[in-house]
Amino acid sequence: QVQLVESGGGLVQAGGSLRLSCAASGGTFSIYAMGWFRQALGKEREFVAGISKSGGTTLYADSVKGRFFISRDNGKNTVFLQMNSLKPDDTAVYYCAADRRLNERIGISSVGYDYWGQGTQVTVSS
Repeated sequence: QVQLVESGGGLVQAGGSLRLSCAASGGTFSIYAMGWFRQALGKEREFVAGISKSGGTTLYADSVKGRFFISRDNGKNTVFLQMNSLKPDDTAVYYCAADRRLNERIGISSVGYDYWGQGTQVTVSS
């Protein structure tokens, strides 16, 4: 059983930056692809960014490409999401998730992920 704990959310003005962290425990971190998802009020959960289990491949939603950057430190069992040039539309609860993989692929559907954190709120004011 893998436990995921997100941190780093908060209130920021449009154009600002935040760095989210997700610390994993209870499993072998390096066998999991990791993803960040978000859910705005009244909307469905959506894929934001993903990183393969080795960290060699990343994938981004079009809405965040060029502004958000995902990375991981397998030695520290942590995945990060650097968010720059934030917009009010980025306001949501952000979740990290772990997807056990035998390959280097990254899933974009929340259905494929095995473990989820509790979420951290990101609010971007205009």
